[in-house]
Amino acid sequence: MPQVETAASDGAGIVPTLPELIALRALVQGRRGARRGRHGVQGHALSNLRGRGMEYAESREYAQGDDARHIDWRLTARSGRTHTKLFQAERERLTLVVADTSPSLYFGTRIRFKSVQAARAAALAAWVAVRDGDRIAALRGTDGEAPVAPAAGPRGALRVLDALVRWYAQPQRDDAGLLAALEHARRLLRPGSRLVVPADPGSIAAIPPERWFGLAAHHELVVLLLTDPLERMPLAASLPFATATGGRVELALEGAATRRRWHQEFSVPLEATLESLRARGIRAMELSSADPSDAWLPLLERAVRPR
Repeated sequence: MPQVETAASDGAGIVPTLPELIALRALVQGRRGARRGRHGVQGHALSNLRGRGMEYAESREYAQGDDARHIDWRLTARSGRTHTKLFQAERERLTLVVADTSPSLYFGTRIRFKSVQAARAAALAAWVAVRDGDRIAALRGTDGEAPVAPAAGPRGALRVLDALVRWYAQPQRDDAGLLAALEHARRLLRPGSRLVVPADPGSIAAIPPERWFGLAAHHELVVLLLTDPLERMPLAASLPFATATGGRVELALEGAATRRRWHQEFSVPLEATLESLRARGIRAMELSSADPSDAWLPLLERAVRPR
C-alpha cells in the first residue's frame, strides 16, 4: 500500500489555529497593494461612484440608464457618439468574507483539511484587505450568530480570524448553507464592496445562477473553490484516512470503472462550476488543500485586484 501524507498523520492540519492565521500576514506584508492613493501611498479604495463634486476618472460611451447630466459633450462632439463621464470618490471599502461551513469541507487527504485551507484563504483575504485600507467583516449561514462587524486595520482582521478558527474547528450544527449566508451578505453589502467566498464546489453549484449574477453586478466578487487532491486524482489503491471525529475510513479506488465514475462525480462538476462562474464575469479560482499559501497568494491578489 502506498504511503500517503494525510491531514491527520501528525495531528496537524485538521483544525485552524489563530497563530497560524496571524502568521499569514507576513506573506502579505512587503507586497505592493492592489491600489494606491492619489498621492502614491496606500490608502482607501477608489469606488466607481458617479456624481458631481468628485474626481473625474474617464469617459465611455453612453448606456441606457446613465445620468444625462454627466454627458461628456466635448468627446461626444469629436466622436459623433454620445459619451458619459465617470467619476471616482475615495472612501473606505468593505471586504466581506462569506464563509461556507458545509460538512463536506471537514475532510482532507493531503497536508490539511479543506476547512483549514478555507480558513487560511479567508485569512489571507483579510490581510490583503487590511493592506489595501478596507474594512473587513465576515459571516456564515446561520441565524444563531451575528456577522463579525466591519472594522479596519489589524484589529478588524483579528476579529475575523478568531471567528474563522471557531467556525472551522468542527462542523457547525446550525449551518443553514451557503445560500443563507449569501442572503445575509446581500442585506449587509453596499455597491462597490468586495465579496470573498471560500466554499466547497458542491455548495457553489447549488446556488441559483441568477444569485451570482446579481451579486457580481454590484460588487467585486471572488469565489474560491476548495478541493482535495483525492477529488481530482484518486490513487489506484485502497486509501485509509482519518475523519474529524477521530474515526478511520478506507476507500477502495482500484479499477478503471471506479476511477471514471470518480472523475464524473468530482472533476466534471468542478470544471463546469468554474466555467459557469467565469462566463458570468465572476473571478473564480480553485484552491487545493495541499497547496502552500505562498503559491496561490499571487493568484488571490490578482483575483481581488480591480479590473
